[in-house]
Amino acid sequence: MSRIGRKPITVPAGVEITIDSNNVVTVKGPKGTLTQNVHPNMTVKVEGTEILVTRPDDEKENRALHGLTRSLIANMVEGVVKGYEKKLEVNGVGYRVAKEGKKLVMNLGYSHNVVMEEGNGITFETPDSNTIIVRGIDKQLVGQIAAEVRGKRGPEPYKGKGIKYSDERIRRKAGKTGK
Repeated sequence: MSRIGRKPITVPAGVEITIDSNNVVTVKGPKGTLTQNVHPNMTVKVEGTEILVTRPDDEKENRALHGLTRSLIANMVEGVVKGYEKKLEVNGVGYRVAKEGKKLVMNLGYSHNVVMEEGNGITFETPDSNTIIVRGIDKQLVGQIAAEVRGKRGPEPYKGKGIKYSDERIRRKAGKTGK
């Protein structure tokens, strides 16, 4: 049995879980609502304040889906209670970010400003001109949007200029050796 798949998911107070007949799990909490289609082979049951995920047999595909399904549902529960965030840092002379209404405006050394809009439950926050915080309740979407922001000007290895995750380490390279 999958160690992760066997673990029950505890449901905190204030969170509602509904499971449709066609295996659609809906989690409603204080921060919002998330839905997820679960593979038809997996069985999801709510027993009291716990959610249990079971699989029909030990086939390779079902073993792989067991832990995945449990993790996805656990992430949904955590997202509607606490939410998720990714922190990005902007390094470089003249590189800055600012929030104008619901838009994130980034000056990244191009001839124009790069603008990204909030949406789909994702919010941007700029505590200072060199930090971006991406927040939301969907873990996958927060990571995807953070990766798109980082992709606008990824960090380069010589001077370390660009946008990087706050916990990311950039491997630096030596420049030309000169004469």
